[in-house]
Amino acid sequence: MEIRYVGGPTAVIGLGGVRLLTDPTFDAPGDYPIGDRVLTKTAGPAFGLDEVGPVDAVLLSHDQHPDNLDRAGRAHLASVPLVLSTGSAAARLGEAPVRALPNWETVEVGAVRVTGVPAQHGPDGTEHLVGEVTGFVLAGDGLPTVYVSGDNASLDVVREVAGRVGPVDVALLFAGGARTPLVSGYLTLTSDDAVTAAQILKARYVVPLHFEHWAHFTQGRETVERAFAELGDRLRLPAPGERVRIP
Repeated sequence: MEIRYVGGPTAVIGLGGVRLLTDPTFDAPGDYPIGDRVLTKTAGPAFGLDEVGPVDAVLLSHDQHPDNLDRAGRAHLASVPLVLSTGSAAARLGEAPVRALPNWETVEVGAVRVTGVPAQHGPDGTEHLVGEVTGFVLAGDGLPTVYVSGDNASLDVVREVAGRVGPVDVALLFAGGARTPLVSGYLTLTSDDAVTAAQILKARYVVPLHFEHWAHFTQGRETVERAFAELGDRLRLPAPGERVRIP
């Protein structure tokens, strides 16, 4: 397995000969409106879509926030053979090849089985404010089991996933402790919560995503490193553009 970190929530995953792209965000730094609010991007991608190359599918946790699907990422969806996301995203992105992947349903992408799993983008009772989000579990014969959390803030959701799929080999955890005035509470895992999630999942390796490059994150790379110090060598924390190979 290989993961190449683009920046923010975006990474290229190579698994079993299949190439997957998470939450495509390739716009430049700047202010991005969302309703009557603005999200500020502080750094651009480490490399562009031309360097990403062909992918077999996009794993889109949700489409309604510009830090998970921006203008360049949205335009790119039309050239991708398959986009797996929420039912809400499929309804909104009708011209792109978006397939809704409900929780616990599975689709095969080459040698990889992709299963939709729950995600909760904020405290209990906030879905009407933040919208529908999904996570993913990747598996296959002879392949590691991989959890992609999406923008999930709930450890109870992590427990539900762990109870259904068992221990995972690799956890890609969206962290950063994101906050906005819209919601009283965190929108994604904090660094400490990411450690707890890794323990719940019994993950052999953890690759954090979506913990930097946006101003609404309350924590970052240094916080992640400190929090994971207690877990020994399980953390894989790539620099933007860096590849992580997992045996």
